Amino acid sequence: MTRRVRAAGPAPGWPWPGCPGPGVTLVLGWRRYPGAVRLTVFWEKMRAQFGDVYAASVAKDYSLAGLGGRTADQALAEGTEPQTVWRAVCEAFEIPEKSR
Repeated sequence: MTRRVRAAGPAPGWPWPGCPGPGVTLVLGWRRYPGAVRLTVFWEKMRAQFGDVYAASVAKDYSLAGLGGRTADQALAEGTEPQTVWRAVCEAFEIPEKSR
């Protein structure tokens, strides 16, 4: 996937020498992380349910049976979908259906 960016033109402190002038369209290689939005939603739900500090503690410290004994942080780092991790958290902490 590519992303097109309009160059603002040379400016003081411009990041590289020989930058094209104003009006030139640069095509940059760009890869979107497929789970970025869902990961953001996961952390929003964690903070809403547990609060800012405790959400981080839950993710780091609690081994969840639904994740094979891994913590939420470990599962996410290994590529488990955030939605799957959220479901495991909901099961472990008996979060009501309306809050899921």
